[in-house]
Amino acid sequence: MSAVTFYTYPSCTSCRKTKKWLSAHSVDVQERHLFRETPTRQELLNLLSMTSEGLDELLATRSRTFKSLNVSVDEMPLSAVVDLIIEEPKLLRRPILTDGESLVVGYNLEKLRSLTKKKQAMKYTG
Repeated sequence: MSAVTFYTYPSCTSCRKTKKWLSAHSVDVQERHLFRETPTRQELLNLLSMTSEGLDELLATRSRTFKSLNVSVDEMPLSAVVDLIIEEPKLLRRPILTDGESLVVGYNLEKLRSLTKKKQAMKYTG
């Protein structure tokens, strides 16, 4: 199992709460600044493949950035949406955490606990 990648933005309240929680639970992460180290096309496709709700799970549709685009992503091909996210990473909800198999979007304690338990079990059995 790979390490946990933590896509974050320091000014984001949910990111700070998640980082504090991860630290308190001794979860090792590879932290990536979401806007300086934007996920690549392949990373975005991998993240999308782990969602249960597709783009709706990853896009920050209530953000000013999204609203200012004045586009319907439902009518766009996936490749165009991915290009748009790469150009404008503020379109992504945050934080985003993944171990390559599981995905946590936003500050979601239940999913964070699940990810932590899985990582701890791997430490003890692996």
